[in-house]
Amino acid sequence: MIDLRSDTVTKPTEAMLDAMASASFGDDSRDGDATVQKLEALAAAKTGKEAGAFMPSGTMTNLVAMLTHAQRGGEVLLEEGSHTLNAELGGITAVAGLFYRPLPGKRGAMDLDALSETVRPTHRNQMGTALVWMENTHNRAGGAVLPLAHMKEVRRIARENGVPVHIDGARLFNAAAALGVEAQEVAQHGDSVCFCVSKGLSAPVGSILCGSRTFIEKARAYRRMVGGNMRQSGPLAAAGIVALDNMVGRLPEDHRTAKRLAQGLHKIDASIVDPAAVETNLVRAAMRASKRKAAEWSAQLKERGVLVSPCAAWDLRFVTHRHIGDAEVDRALAAIGELWTGQ
Repeated sequence: MIDLRSDTVTKPTEAMLDAMASASFGDDSRDGDATVQKLEALAAAKTGKEAGAFMPSGTMTNLVAMLTHAQRGGEVLLEEGSHTLNAELGGITAVAGLFYRPLPGKRGAMDLDALSETVRPTHRNQMGTALVWMENTHNRAGGAVLPLAHMKEVRRIARENGVPVHIDGARLFNAAAALGVEAQEVAQHGDSVCFCVSKGLSAPVGSILCGSRTFIEKARAYRRMVGGNMRQSGPLAAAGIVALDNMVGRLPEDHRTAKRLAQGLHKIDASIVDPAAVETNLVRAAMRASKRKAAEWSAQLKERGVLVSPCAAWDLRFVTHRHIGDAEVDRALAAIGELWTGQ
């Protein structure tokens, strides 16, 4: 099977497995674990923050960030296609007790005028803006990268209004690679940032939330509240350390294979995708011109040995990763081409 559903399907490397086998087994929930502490310090250094907290998933780091930054009843301003609004099952309201206001955007970048007009203080008749939210790279926008100048302006508007900024950076290192900068140059535009080691970086489990020491200490209490304290999590952290040390530099290869896939899809039919819009390792493919919905495409491609996920009624999402090379891309394109032409 050629698995293009997500970069979360990546398997740990041999170096990760070796590191996991020799990791410490301290109780991270009680006295702390040396390997987890090393991962958290490394993550903080990579993002230019003071501290980090290791958690099982990106959804949890996002939720804990909300709980830590904001008071119940406050309002979160975020781009209308954001992952936390569309794919995290309503934790923003059901668990964090926050309202949200989606703002219009282009390729995941919220409209700055709308942000300026919507951010508001708390007074006797309203709770006001509690948090401003950015996502980089942006999932629903096909892995689009927020420009640094845009992020700087979002941070300026928020700061002038006394509102903190969180960056959902699940694929933060993909964004940095596409921009040609270090991750901390992206992360500097948020008071907090999280990223996953379990996506293109190939570790089996985990996400790290980073921010100031005071923020992270408070976040640890919320991590416990939502069930995120792990006991002997040293082996998982060991894989994360290898991911940060060894796997960041190869991410541009995933971007290259995604571009190759997009170019091939464009040749099948120009309506499917504009290759110029593919910046990282995600390709969002519009299949409407085939008159077959995404679920049908997914089922028929599976029969031909290609796994891909529907992301809308007529759209498929392809994600490249270290197990996908040119040969896998070309085989997937051949299967899609045959189905498109009805062979």
